[in-house]
Amino acid sequence: MARVDMLHLRYFVAVAEELNFSQAARRLHMAASPLSQRIKDLERELGYELFERTTHRVDLTPAGAALLPMAREVLERVNSIPWRLSEAVRPRLDRLFIGMPAGVHPLLRERVRLLEGACREVCELKRWPGTSADLADAVRDGRLAMALARLPISDPALEIIEVMHEVLGAAVPADRFVGRASVTLEELVDLSYVATPNDATPAYFEEIDARLNSVGVKKRIRIKMADYSGSSELISSGIAFSMTMLSAESPMHLYRLDNVAVLPVEDFQPTLTTGLLFRADRASARGDLSEVAVRARRIFNEVVTV
Repeated sequence: MARVDMLHLRYFVAVAEELNFSQAARRLHMAASPLSQRIKDLERELGYELFERTTHRVDLTPAGAALLPMAREVLERVNSIPWRLSEAVRPRLDRLFIGMPAGVHPLLRERVRLLEGACREVCELKRWPGTSADLADAVRDGRLAMALARLPISDPALEIIEVMHEVLGAAVPADRFVGRASVTLEELVDLSYVATPNDATPAYFEEIDARLNSVGVKKRIRIKMADYSGSSELISSGIAFSMTMLSAESPMHLYRLDNVAVLPVEDFQPTLTTGLLFRADRASARGDLSEVAVRARRIFNEVVTV
């Protein structure tokens, strides 16, 4: 009889949802090679090929497509054990946490404060920092009640409410664009695009990186500092640019140094979307977060664009 462990199912679901071993490996915080081996182990254990692999794409086989909903159901049941157990032994809500990624706009922070006040009768709501990917994992596992996170995030276990769209601009050396109200992609080609590590960068920035590459921005600088101050150092010195929130109210502008300007890009207007995440079962009418979710949906009922 086949013996399938939980890790193999987590690996399978990640690859099945991403249909890309490299992206699934980043999501799982592991290398692509051992992930591929674990999938082969699972296929050998089950006796079925789960993926059709070619040089350019990965697709589910009929067996893989049949396994996906089963695997999701098993994982959701296992992931719900911590909060279901907590609910069973301590039904009254006590202290809950809302995840907060870096650079949350003041307008969203104000809504979080409103939610903290609105929830005071049913729980004490506190904030918890983290990257978007880690916060989404913590909501899924029940360690956080909810989280603000940068989208896209794909997870059928989560209820995702879009709450803010932030227009992005180019952070560029100011002395190079004196008096300018905007820039074009062509004017950025000879600068290096500076990107933070994948584990600290919202997934949407991978799409931005691909777009910049397609128009000729080929040079890259990748730094290990995850607080964006390193990017500002490189831009200020005149050798690089990055993409960041255009709104002057964004906390990301606190990292700006002398000789750094943030300008709209005439032929490229990317928008970073922030969502509010819940576990769908916990936020349902019969879930332990139903009262909190009702208040949150009311307070975050409009998508704000800045």
